[in-house]
Amino acid sequence: MSHPTALFIISEEGYWAEECIEPLTTLDSAGVDVTAATPSGSPPVVDDRSLDPEDVGEETVERYREIHESDDRLRDPEPLAAVDAGDYDAVVFPGGHGTEWDVNQDGHARAALREAVEGDDGVALVVCHAVGILAFARDSDGGFLVAGRDVTGFPNEWEEGIVDDHDRIDGRKLPYWVEDEVVAAGGNFDAELDADTSVTVDGDLITARGPGSSSAAAATLLEELGIEVPA
Repeated sequence: MSHPTALFIISEEGYWAEECIEPLTTLDSAGVDVTAATPSGSPPVVDDRSLDPEDVGEETVERYREIHESDDRLRDPEPLAAVDAGDYDAVVFPGGHGTEWDVNQDGHARAALREAVEGDDGVALVVCHAVGILAFARDSDGGFLVAGRDVTGFPNEWEEGIVDDHDRIDGRKLPYWVEDEVVAAGGNFDAELDADTSVTVDGDLITARGPGSSSAAAATLLEELGIEVPA
């Protein structure tokens, strides 16, 4: 029997450590074969702000750093144009503000999402800022893929505490706020701000709010694939 497979599409502009590494290690431990891709095939960059010991603890930061630096898939990813989402059981989009500058704007990334969500096989997990891809991804008929779907993602309420008065983050202009754009594209957006975690399933589209929801999201993905969640 062949192993289930997953394609991770990761930002070269800054991925959020937890949102990539928690699903990656969870899927590894469940026996899923993971392939990593970035838009150009250069190694993904980790967002330094996601490696704050005060935020996640010293041990976790060390673990994330080690995996980021030593995991062969992250060190030598595939170029996005060289992979076919249809070859994988799942496509995973880790978040991080960086996705707004590369993955979410990428035609191949959007096509991979469409393939996973519309196709007979496959499922997509989209986390945090990567949910912004739904503001641009079209279905086969040219409508927005997210129209009428229930989703969660990085909420405006959280973004307010991060960007400055001119929508800059570390001096860089944030092109858009995820919640605003996904709502404009017709998504039913609810980040469930009162809940500890937020993971939403609508058909073959799984979305997760952001940091803190990654592990729950990975477990949900395994359930959707019919794979036992590792204890």
